[in-house]
Amino acid sequence: MAIFELLSRFLNRLHKDQEGQALVEYALILALVAVVVVVVLVALGSGVHHTLTNVSNAISNSVGG
Repeated sequence: MAIFELLSRFLNRLHKDQEGQALVEYALILALVAVVVVVVLVALGSGVHHTLTNVSNAISNSVGG
């Protein structure tokens, strides 16, 4: 019976702990934002690479003559 009482107290404490719940929610939001940023960077990475290569080539051509 002691194990059930300890488990019950633990679950009640988790249920009442609003700060812990908010922390988990913020962590999930942060993880979602990180995933979105990675997906956007992967999607735009090729286009940005080509643009910077074109700029680099234009600068090299104008300086080189």
